[in-house]
Amino acid sequence: MELMWYVLIGLAAGWLAGQLVKGGGFGAIGDIIVGVFGAVLGGVLFDVLGLSAGGGRLASLIVATVGAVVFLLLLRLIRKT
Repeated sequence: MELMWYVLIGLAAGWLAGQLVKGGGFGAIGDIIVGVFGAVLGGVLFDVLGLSAGGGRLASLIVATVGAVVFLLLLRLIRKT
């Protein structure tokens, strides 16, 4: 059941990040991948900065979305070079 939540949060975070950053989407599978990588990156960023989003699914979605936005910006920066 937890795996399903990770996938759903990853999908939502990837989609939200795509909407916030603008540009071509990656499709459902791509959004899940971006969201999952974003969740990991967001967790690391929040830990390094000493921030806490609290607990629960909404907090996980916020952290994953922030990480996915950063991940998308990095991907676009790498793609341009």
